[in-house]
Amino acid sequence: MSELNETIRKLIEFRDERDWGQFHNSKDLALAISIEASELLELFLWKDSEDVNLDRLKEELADVLSFCLLLAEKHDLNIYDIISDKVIKNNEKYPVSKSKGNATKYTEL
Repeated sequence: MSELNETIRKLIEFRDERDWGQFHNSKDLALAISIEASELLELFLWKDSEDVNLDRLKEELADVLSFCLLLAEKHDLNIYDIISDKVIKNNEKYPVSKSKGNATKYTEL
């Protein structure tokens, strides 16, 4: 957890040194996540599924994850807790007996 907290601290320090916190409301952070995720998708456009420039992949993933961390921090959300809670919910939606090796949505299992 300390490495993650240090990463978040560095993001906030970077943001605050530039006075960008004023732009980091929840809506705009969510928009930034979506926009950066689109840039991540663009790396794969018209290519084979594993054909990607790893340096660009790292950059775009870092952008997506950075905005996710900032949004979670803004709302004082513990990312370990929210991911753990989601895994529990997904375990209920997608029991192994019905979903193993199957990409069908839970509503159609």
